[in-house]
Amino acid sequence: MSNSVEPRPVFFISDRTAITAENLGHALLTQFSSIRFAHHALPFIDSVEKALSAANAINQSAQASQGKAIVFSTLIDDEHRAIIANTQSHVIDFFDAFIKPLEIELGTQSSHAEGLSHGISNEVVYMSRMDAINFALKNDDGVSTKEYKNADVILVGVSRSGKTPTCLYLAMQFALRAANYPLTEKDMIDGNLPKILHPYREKLFGLKITAERLRTIREIRRQNSVYASLAQCQKETRLINALFQIENIQSIDSSHISVEEIATSIIQLMKINRPSIY
Repeated sequence: MSNSVEPRPVFFISDRTAITAENLGHALLTQFSSIRFAHHALPFIDSVEKALSAANAINQSAQASQGKAIVFSTLIDDEHRAIIANTQSHVIDFFDAFIKPLEIELGTQSSHAEGLSHGISNEVVYMSRMDAINFALKNDDGVSTKEYKNADVILVGVSRSGKTPTCLYLAMQFALRAANYPLTEKDMIDGNLPKILHPYREKLFGLKITAERLRTIREIRRQNSVYASLAQCQKETRLINALFQIENIQSIDSSHISVEEIATSIIQLMKINRPSIY
């Protein structure tokens, strides 16, 4: 499709954060890579006034693009949903798609209560998630190893291989206590794990990365440096791959997969019994 064509307006609308609508909507839109989309998130649509304002924004975008907008909605309130349904858009209503069939199957009406999916409905669960996030921040990048005994997993790998974002995702999404330790060239030169990690071998999980991908990521941080040079990246990736093999550390290649995929693979491969987050 020509770049001169206006992108199709897409709206993610919700009575709360719109995160669910965005996640589900993005998953569907990835199947249409030939089309350009202009994304708009409209969270906290929890009143008639806000719904009317959102409807106006949707209509204006549709008119500007000379075509219907695409709307992904997780609105619960029937009046608000009706307002959005009466716009120049194609509405994909996740409430209708999922809640209604569940009501039929379960033989009962849903509560129609707003904000339950992201609300603090269980304070113990919420606090466990917050504790996990704090743990990830305190035990990031090998700054401290004092709490490693309490970790569910300790990620190891070269600098910029994806350890920190994966730890934070494991904490936020699964309430898991994840620490990470960066292995430098000096750490790996003799082919053995640093002694400080020996007591926690069963918790270690490795992130591998190709030298080319590592170079691209490091160039963003320190352009034209030895740290980001292809030769340095090749040396470090060669050493880390050998170390993982010698020490028999489970690992995956993080080069071209998402944080979500990395985190889920770690849980599966390490058989981590993750706590309930609902």
